[in-house]
Amino acid sequence: MSPRTFLVSWALLLPAIAWVGWGSADLLQGIGLVAAGLLAWTLFEYGMHRYPFHFTSKQPLLRRLVFLMHGIHHESPNDPMRNLMPLLVSLPISAVAWGSSLALLGSAGTWLFLGWMTGYVIYDLLHYACHQWPMQSKLGAALKRHHMLHHHFDESGNYAISAIFWDRVFGSRISSLKR
Repeated sequence: MSPRTFLVSWALLLPAIAWVGWGSADLLQGIGLVAAGLLAWTLFEYGMHRYPFHFTSKQPLLRRLVFLMHGIHHESPNDPMRNLMPLLVSLPISAVAWGSSLALLGSAGTWLFLGWMTGYVIYDLLHYACHQWPMQSKLGAALKRHHMLHHHFDESGNYAISAIFWDRVFGSRISSLKR
């Protein structure tokens, strides 16, 4: 997906989600739910990248599925068309997340979902930036280095993109080229 399509799509969708949720929670509850959604996203991102995206199997069909889902990105990590998740994938997953949020919290679940989706957009933009931009600020360089160690040194660590502290928490941090 092109960065322009990604930005335009989510610049319209995120405010639409907030509009749908308007009035379903008071201000403090809404802020808390958005923050909880952001945190939930970071755990989902870590778990998806560590487990399904790097799943190994002896079955050819499963190996092919994992390759199409994520392995192709490792084969061509700097292909700008493979650094952002296509809407064809992200929208159905989003629908399940929204439905789950509503089932859990009723209409106020829309605010949890907004936090989750905001986390997703931040993640995907950071991922794109790690592969396509120099990222020379202190924080940007640290995020990029963390992800590039995953790609170019050891795929069995540094799974987090937007919340790299999870790799330290879960013992999957690669801190240097010395192992």
